[in-house]
Amino acid sequence: MFTGIVEKTGKVVEIIHEKTNVHFVIEVDFANELKIDQSMSHDGCCLTIVKVDYAKNQYVVTAMDETLLKTNLRTWQVGYEVNLERSMRLDGRFDGHIVQGHVDQTAVCKKVTDENGSWRYYFDYEPLKGNITVPKGSISVNGVSLTVVDSEEGKFSVAIIPYTQEVTNFHNFKVGTIVNIEFDVFGKYVARLLQEYLGEKKGL
Repeated sequence: MFTGIVEKTGKVVEIIHEKTNVHFVIEVDFANELKIDQSMSHDGCCLTIVKVDYAKNQYVVTAMDETLLKTNLRTWQVGYEVNLERSMRLDGRFDGHIVQGHVDQTAVCKKVTDENGSWRYYFDYEPLKGNITVPKGSISVNGVSLTVVDSEEGKFSVAIIPYTQEVTNFHNFKVGTIVNIEFDVFGKYVARLLQEYLGEKKGL
């Protein structure tokens, strides 16, 4: 489990294809603290560390075909800057919101506006059953815990302060950028229960 508070950004330094799997070699300055079998959020996608090269400050994670299909990992290239967060410590502060690291789907950046000290990002996504946003609700975008500003079916916007803009890969976003989104887990459960309840009431 994660909180959506990005620790650092890492850099993809090598991509290795093996059958339908893809191995990503990532460089980050805290690689010497990592270990094999550890879970870590990569742009909001929970991946398992399978190899660590302490001398080079690098580690390897593997994405299977299903992960590539449902996330933005399929767009990664060498040099890509990825948001990283290690799993939540039970003795730590809970500063964001509950992020499972299970990407629900991807969204596309449609517009970026300068708000005179902050930035507003607008995203479109395919409205799927149970995937909803609400104004002032929580959402994870590329693993970053954010508050929804505006919400419509298949659309939402978030506001970014300068610190978040600087320390995450949001500063690389432009129109057309594909991002990973994970909807609020509590909202998903409520939506699912309501849909099932209303379906039963209507005899569906």
